[in-house]
Amino acid sequence: MSLKQQIDSDIKAAMLAKNKDELTALRAIKSMILLAETDKSSTGELNVEVESKLLMKAAKQRKESADIFQKEGRQDLAKTELLELDVISRYLPKQLSNDELLLEVKKIIEQVGAKGPQDMGKVMGTATKQLAGKADGKLISEMVKKILTP
Repeated sequence: MSLKQQIDSDIKAAMLAKNKDELTALRAIKSMILLAETDKSSTGELNVEVESKLLMKAAKQRKESADIFQKEGRQDLAKTELLELDVISRYLPKQLSNDELLLEVKKIIEQVGAKGPQDMGKVMGTATKQLAGKADGKLISEMVKKILTP
């Protein structure tokens, strides 16, 4: 079952359960998918990689919004964003733990032959491709910087 079909099915279930928060998040995901499918550069049907990028982008947006709302003391809005993030997270591929990410980054550094901070660009280029959908880019960057800095 494709992501779009899964979302449609879950929208129906949320409507029957009268779960407005979940329904809002699911409709937002469906909207992103429809926009991506109708984009000029799209062929119509999305592959798993594109779907994963869309979900990662949506999750990142919700997380950043929730952080801003919490800093501003708007717990009501932060709660809404976190609920939507929770729904989106169900459809994301399993994220790597910090230990797993550390091992993967070390392997990539060995592959690329990076020696220090000046090689961060090479490492990040490879790491973002290999770890796409498995870890947040910001987390990967911090891990690479930590390892490459003496």
